[in-house]
Amino acid sequence: MAEPESQADASQQERSETDAERRRRRAQFLRDLAEARELRDRVQPRRAKVARMRHAMRMRTFRW
Repeated sequence: MAEPESQADASQQERSETDAERRRRRAQFLRDLAEARELRDRVQPRRAKVARMRHAMRMRTFRW
């Protein structure tokens, strides 16, 4: 009986490590994405301004 419990604990621990790793990778991806957006906004300020205005218009359109 002790053996299946240890296997369950081991699989739970592996899953926790996998979840933590996934969260780290996701956080890194989101940081990279934000950095890329900032770079694009600096390189193409006019396009960034137009994109912000479009986004604001979309947000205004869907308010109740």
